[in-house]
Amino acid sequence: MAGNSAEPGRSVTSKIVAILLTFHDGNEHSLTEIARLTCLPVSTAHRLVTELAGWGVLERTDESMFRIGLPIKAISSRRSYTPAILESARRVLEDLVTAARAGARLGVLTGTDVAYIEKRCDHSPVTTFAQTSRLPAHATALGKALLAFSSPDILNRVIGGGLKSYTPNTVTDPDRLRQALASIRLTRVAVSRWEYKAGTSEVAVPVFGSGGVAVAALELTVPNLRTDLQMASSVLTIAARGLSRELAASNHAGCFATITEQHASNRTGREAPDRQHLAAMSAGGL
Repeated sequence: MAGNSAEPGRSVTSKIVAILLTFHDGNEHSLTEIARLTCLPVSTAHRLVTELAGWGVLERTDESMFRIGLPIKAISSRRSYTPAILESARRVLEDLVTAARAGARLGVLTGTDVAYIEKRCDHSPVTTFAQTSRLPAHATALGKALLAFSSPDILNRVIGGGLKSYTPNTVTDPDRLRQALASIRLTRVAVSRWEYKAGTSEVAVPVFGSGGVAVAALELTVPNLRTDLQMASSVLTIAARGLSRELAASNHAGCFATITEQHASNRTGREAPDRQHLAAMSAGGL
């Protein structure tokens, strides 16, 4: 019996490798398919796949399918990915929540959707990319902050896939979306007022890498855009500049690019978190 496995000749390591190899072609698989392809009992496949998803090595889709997660994508793309990178992002989100007393997110484009991590305005920890579902790019401040600085091909794919209406306020007209993105390129601030969920508004700003490429975006949920926009955009801009500089200092600015479709090389960031400034602004709140 190998590696204390209940199945003679199959160690736990061999089972995990077998699971990962089922994704060699980039496909998505259901739990049943994984069990069949690896010749594992469904209970064993469920236990190992759940643990791999908990580590972010696999991701669960909205359709209860599984796919390769961020760390494996980073290895296959030969881009840098270290726990310290996401730890920097987590600290920035925690600072934002403290400063703004509002929920904060960091998002990246993956395909035509937005993958994100978030810190709620409570005692819960920052989530992982594997824990959260995807957000529509056209209906969220995070997505619009990223689309405004993305290639025309990505925007065309988003529009071509259909601009789904989530609320009466969702922008579903391609020309109106293009106009909104043009405005965001000038102001570098994106807003969403009740566009994805009724009663919920957000403000977001891009996090830039080298060459003006937006490698991520930061977002705050605000109660009222009229009264909270200026404070939210100020706090977010400080945090975005800070995160860029911290990524540059650690020479790992390409970390978020591993799950986007931006292919700019040698991405480096600009400017690091001004934690004291954020803390000072928290006194006023939003």
